[in-house]
Amino acid sequence: MATGIRNEARLHGKFVMKVRGMFEHRAEWLYLVLDEARKKGLEWESFAPEAIYRCGCYHGAELAASASGEAGLIPLRKKTFSGIGTKIFEMKVRKSTADELTVEFHYCPLVSAWKKQGASDGDIGKLCDIAMRGDAGIAAAFGARLELGEVIAKGGAVCELRFLREAGKA
Repeated sequence: MATGIRNEARLHGKFVMKVRGMFEHRAEWLYLVLDEARKKGLEWESFAPEAIYRCGCYHGAELAASASGEAGLIPLRKKTFSGIGTKIFEMKVRKSTADELTVEFHYCPLVSAWKKQGASDGDIGKLCDIAMRGDAGIAAAFGARLELGEVIAKGGAVCELRFLREAGKA
């Protein structure tokens, strides 16, 4: 059972909890599918990161296509890091320009789900790395790369995500 990871929600409204539950459900699927794969002798790192990256690329392409002519990372912030999502993950946008988007997450429903399933701290860290490949795929669709700072799943107080583009790139 995971014990060294702190992940305490501050917001608990009815709608927030309902949507968090949906995120947790997806995270449970990921963990349980990967756990069954492990039981069959498959190593997660041999297939899961690429699959999740493909998913991120798919959704990132949809987001980028709906950018309404805006260039850079501003449409990504508007479409992904605003609205109800800010409450679900208790996010704070720290920087938002066409070439850099820095976001802090103060709560992670995925980590919560993995802990409920009894995943070890080590597995939670690996699951987070795999899940973040989706964010890397989204970044790629916007001509950017994803850099991670500290992450809740590995004992950090927050998750720090930085989407970076080369200045002036389309």
